[in-house]
Amino acid sequence: KQLVLPFLLIIFTICLVIFSNTNLYAAKSGLLLWANSIVPTLFPFFVATELLSHTNFTYYLGKVLNKFMKPIFNVRGEGSFALIMGIISGYPTGAKIAANFRLNNICSKEECERLLSFTNNSGPLFILGTVGISMFGNSTIGILLLISHLLSSITVGIIFRFWKSNIKQSSINSTSYKTSYANISLSNLGGVIGNSITNSINTILLIGGFVVLFSVIISILQNSQLLNAITNLLAPIFNFLHIPEKFTTGFISGFLELTNGLNIICNIPEKQLSYNIILASFLLGLGGLSVLLQVWSTIAKTDLSIKPYIIGKLLHACISAMYTFLFLKSFIIFNFDF
Repeated sequence: KQLVLPFLLIIFTICLVIFSNTNLYAAKSGLLLWANSIVPTLFPFFVATELLSHTNFTYYLGKVLNKFMKPIFNVRGEGSFALIMGIISGYPTGAKIAANFRLNNICSKEECERLLSFTNNSGPLFILGTVGISMFGNSTIGILLLISHLLSSITVGIIFRFWKSNIKQSSINSTSYKTSYANISLSNLGGVIGNSITNSINTILLIGGFVVLFSVIISILQNSQLLNAITNLLAPIFNFLHIPEKFTTGFISGFLELTNGLNIICNIPEKQLSYNIILASFLLGLGGLSVLLQVWSTIAKTDLSIKPYIIGKLLHACISAMYTFLFLKSFIIFNFDF
């Protein structure tokens, strides 16, 4: 077992040399995707959340929304900040805020793990703009995917309210928490902004590294024919689900890296467009292995378990696909089959 990971890394290094030309193109494509789509949409939100963490905003937001968050999600009101920002800005903002909450003892370990399960979502700008308009060429599809995504996120949150509910919650000193976070003023504004930008740059560079890495991994799988082999293995499952085999490659790519897989799924010609939409909805909820590793690295300095995140995203993907299917079958406005 100890030799498996070194062996895989050696194989990966050899493949980098063998497929150097296509890997270079894949890396450039990953960098362009990161620079053109991810940095403009996520970086401002990272800076904003860092700045807000130095104010009493989450404290007062928690007091206002505690009567909703506690009975619905079994999380104290401050968790609403992770939910709102996770919905607005997209992966991996929700996980980043949950990790910060744990590091600063704003929420208990169990509450932060519940937050991990449902606050880390695809952003509306990505779903409506990138997937709906750019990939599908239809804003209505983007709206359908966004509605399904948000409803399934809330559903997962309600399910996970029972996560470790038998464990006694640790107490949080609200007064101490309020005082420690009210530390921004005109005298230290420049320093706080500088630290917020630095922390946000570190996070956005981390995301960029994962996007480039997985773009190269997908390229290697394609050139080594391993992707075709995996496709053939999964073909019986897709046949059982009555899904055309041509979607298998896009699904595998999306399992590894979300954006690349969605791009393949959305551009597959199919008279019954509902196949494309439902699979896209599933992948948006799942997030992919790249996002999983981003979240894992984000919570690495905390005592939070990655288990609730993994279970939550699997549930999110399945429930989102189910909601999308129901909307497609129930409302004429969402009938896109030719």
